[in-house]
Amino acid sequence: MKRTHVFILFLIALCQPLFSRGDRDVEDGLLVYTYDSFSSEWGPGPTIAAAFLKETGVAMEFNAPGDAITTLNQLILERDRSRADLVIGLDNSLLSRALDADILEPYESPLLEFLPPEYVFDKSKHLIPYDHGHFAICYDSQLLETPPASLEDLTSKDYAKSLVLMDPRTSTPGLGFLLWTMAVYGNQWLDYWERLKPSILTIASGWSQGYTLLVTGEAPMALSYGTSPVYHVENEGSTRYKAAEFSDGHLMQIEGMGIVKGSKMRREAELFIDFMLGEFSQKTLAMHNIMLPVMKNVPLPASFEAALRPRKIIPGSDLSAEELQSIIDGWTEVFIR
Repeated sequence: MKRTHVFILFLIALCQPLFSRGDRDVEDGLLVYTYDSFSSEWGPGPTIAAAFLKETGVAMEFNAPGDAITTLNQLILERDRSRADLVIGLDNSLLSRALDADILEPYESPLLEFLPPEYVFDKSKHLIPYDHGHFAICYDSQLLETPPASLEDLTSKDYAKSLVLMDPRTSTPGLGFLLWTMAVYGNQWLDYWERLKPSILTIASGWSQGYTLLVTGEAPMALSYGTSPVYHVENEGSTRYKAAEFSDGHLMQIEGMGIVKGSKMRREAELFIDFMLGEFSQKTLAMHNIMLPVMKNVPLPASFEAALRPRKIIPGSDLSAEELQSIIDGWTEVFIR
């Protein structure tokens, strides 16, 4: 697996041009590396960037190579020659990898004091939180009358070839689900995945691809977030898609943003981080990223009543890069046998 992982990174590197920081003029604006759903036309990126330009005169350009893990891999490969100024979307499960790679610069935003302490997952201030949510299994209530009520329920024969998951090597939700199973099953997590295999229809490379299979009717269940039903209520007036609450609890994901080491636009990057913590951006993230704000008292529309607010929350894991790689190696062995 380690050789395979290195080979994948090598292929990514071949697809990327070799840039030096001298290739960019400061007047070009901020270059932001992020995941694809953030920068898409229906994501929060374009709306927030337009408002930031209007307020500060600083333009933004997004580079979205895929999911957040792919984004992190690209930054690690580029290191000191990266053109990026900011990265958006590295979550609490990727913190150790990002810090070990030494690709970020710390920033102590004055707005951090207004965040609930449970959301500040990086005490070194290299990654600043901007939204959060809880991983959940979402389902089509027209195709599935009785949803699962626990991780163990997912292994039932009733759900054979019904579940879409994401690859933990390339997707933060995929990695989050893997860590969720570890939090519940401890040292027996690999045994759980062996029992789960018959229920899995496919493993998508990223969240966008996987969730699409749910909403197009190709699968009755998919890994997503407890907030995902909000999108359908708000934009479609539909309660068809729901998030199942599990008695095991739900793993929390906190998404963060950081300044890329060596950025020549440090001050502009700081301004944008502060802008992301303002009420406009927090509301935009809620409505377009369909996640929960990290700032207190942000007004949300009635559609957020459809969000799953789990009674039992599992905090995110703080694992070293070596521990994460060992876990992913173990998961990979299950799926290549």
